[in-house]
Amino acid sequence: MSMPQSEETHQSLLARIPEVTGRDLPSWLECLNDGPGLLRFEERVNWLADEHDLPHGYARAIVHEHDRRRAASRS
Repeated sequence: MSMPQSEETHQSLLARIPEVTGRDLPSWLECLNDGPGLLRFEERVNWLADEHDLPHGYARAIVHEHDRRRAASRS
């Protein structure tokens, strides 16, 4: 799980996702669940950014949050 920014920055990006993208975080997480079965973090970031025309930083935050929630659900 890769997180190049601080937790504060990550949370700030997550809070702005609906305003910037027009979709809420749960719909982006569902999009990743329904998307191609890419395994590597950067592959999923690039797919999300390219396929949905997202800024790279927001795509990274979405993929990171997806990974965090998936790991938490396994615990």
